[in-house]
Amino acid sequence: MGLRRRISYQWQLFIPLVVTLWVIIFGMAFWQFYNERQYRRAQIYEQLALINARIIATYETDINPLPFVDFVCTYYRENPVYDRLKVSVYKDGGLERAWGEPIALRDEEMRPDSDMSTKDLQKEPDDMTASGQYFFYLPQVSKDGRVVVYTALPFDNDVLGATLPSFNIFWIMFVIGVTMTVLAFISTRYFGQNIKILRTVAERAATDPNFIPPMDYPHDELGDISRQIIFMYNQRSQAMQRQKREHAIALHAIEEKARSKRQLTNNINHELRTPIGVIKGYLDTILENPDMDDASRNHFLRKAQEHVDRLVNLIADVSAITRLEEGGDLISTEELNYHDLAYTISSDLEESGTFGNFTFNFDIPLDCRIVGNYNLLSGMIINLCKNAASYSKGTHCELVMTGEDDKFYYFDFRDDGIGVGEEHLPHLFERFYRIDSGRSRKAGGTGLGLPIVQNTILAHGGTITVENGELGGLSFKFSLRKVKDTHR
Repeated sequence: MGLRRRISYQWQLFIPLVVTLWVIIFGMAFWQFYNERQYRRAQIYEQLALINARIIATYETDINPLPFVDFVCTYYRENPVYDRLKVSVYKDGGLERAWGEPIALRDEEMRPDSDMSTKDLQKEPDDMTASGQYFFYLPQVSKDGRVVVYTALPFDNDVLGATLPSFNIFWIMFVIGVTMTVLAFISTRYFGQNIKILRTVAERAATDPNFIPPMDYPHDELGDISRQIIFMYNQRSQAMQRQKREHAIALHAIEEKARSKRQLTNNINHELRTPIGVIKGYLDTILENPDMDDASRNHFLRKAQEHVDRLVNLIADVSAITRLEEGGDLISTEELNYHDLAYTISSDLEESGTFGNFTFNFDIPLDCRIVGNYNLLSGMIINLCKNAASYSKGTHCELVMTGEDDKFYYFDFRDDGIGVGEEHLPHLFERFYRIDSGRSRKAGGTGLGLPIVQNTILAHGGTITVENGELGGLSFKFSLRKVKDTHR
């Protein structure tokens, strides 16, 4: 598989490119060879035609052509191409002069009355006579047809080689081809490595969801493209991972909410059965004993009334905590003076004597302006006071401001009671949680007071924690958002 991939990455690019280069190079070489050969052949024919024309010209101008022909033959034969040049001059069908072996006339050329033109004489191929004796052969006849001049070069390998271009051109082309092959190998190897990396990344990405591809690529255009592809892949992979995490978190939240609702429903059913059962028991007792004395009847009715009140409080608390959990971000808020709110609650509790000798004090600055819902925040303080009065076994509680920053005020609600065991602290904000069995029922509590307190603070954008205070009782530390003061 690895060998096949190496062939695929590099050689599939290299082989077609090299074949194409060699075809182009040798095609150009042979084309140059052919053109050069044709050019040299044309030059030879041009020289032969020039010799013929000058000899004919001397005859037509009544100049003795023999000295010129002697000069020409001597001059041309010094050239290795023309060293075996043959020239034959015929007049009226008879040989006047021949340099080299005479060139034989054809039958129609031998007749003195023959009206032959140069065009007629060249009906045979240019390079060969009918008998195949010559390689280059060119006749020419005078205007009156009396003089015929033949020039020829014998069919000889030396003459043939002289008419061909030098084979050095093939060596030059070969060197160029080898150089281009090496360059093509380097280039295709370079591109093949990048393609191999990209293919490996694609295969790993398809099979390994946790694969993070490298970004180490050459600093060129192909490397930039590769890095951009990898960057987009990483971005997409990270987005998918985030989406999966968010989906898992959302799914967990939905499952947790469903579990919480089921637990709440089960707890509510359990809590409702107790007062309803007690109320039914008292009423059944009264109805089954019509002769019961007034004192006993009134005692049973008061007990039934107490459990009815507890049932009403339970339903109200369930409604409150459900509203906070499901629509906490939709509660209406306004600017409040937290000092005035605490003062009003303190006055009402003192005048009503709701908690008997248990007292509530506060230490909050006069201009402590917060953002919140008056009814919810009032109910929160009352719930904390009620919890302290019912369970702390102390004599008083207090609400003090402990600090502030740019966004929040920080408060501490504490009592002087006995506190709770450390193992219970993490569970105090759980719905219907009891430190000891039956305690909240005996005290008339619903088990939802502290969860309502927590949800109230969270709905207002603050935080709340609980711990055992330095004085022994519980300490609830919470924060509330400040009103933005545009004048500061």
